[in-house]
Amino acid sequence: EYKIDGLSMALRYENGDLTTAITRGDGIIQGEDVTVNARVIKDVKNKLKEPIEYLEVRGEVYMTNEAFDKVNEIQELNNKKTFANPRNCAAGTLRQLDTAVTKERGLSMFIFNIQDARGISFETHTEGYEYLKKQGIRVIEEYTVCKTADEVWAAIEKIGENRGKLPYDIDGAVVKINRFSDREKLGATSKVPRWAVAYKYPPE
Repeated sequence: EYKIDGLSMALRYENGDLTTAITRGDGIIQGEDVTVNARVIKDVKNKLKEPIEYLEVRGEVYMTNEAFDKVNEIQELNNKKTFANPRNCAAGTLRQLDTAVTKERGLSMFIFNIQDARGISFETHTEGYEYLKKQGIRVIEEYTVCKTADEVWAAIEKIGENRGKLPYDIDGAVVKINRFSDREKLGATSKVPRWAVAYKYPPE
């Protein structure tokens, strides 16, 4: 699936209601509580359709190229410093003290993983995606399920070819094990899961 060039954020739902949104931090210890700003991002659901006991999802907060150009245009008009790229702008916007500014800048978000769930279980990552879609949650677009190494490589090449046509920045492809029981067997190091790997494309 696409590796969106943004910043990671986890959303926690209790009985169907969004309670907490937290940035990734250093990948081990959780980062900042950005719940107030997360609530004004159009792709963040404040309430799930089904009130399950607990759901934690992780996704990428990003900015479309159109939204980024618009922000820099406004910055220039106000004689303020422009942002270097959409990722920096998204990161600064998510940490804004004024939610009105966050809302105005039009951040977007794709969910890319179910971190934890209670009251429901899934056998595979893609089954989880289908459930999230039914809840009205926006997940990574155009993911491909592959059975062989050749299929994985073909999918990586296809994502690379489409890169320039997307309305947002990606910096790679992510290859993940689909079955959750296999993920558990593979485990994780102190920093990264052993069941996922990123393929990085050359910078544009």
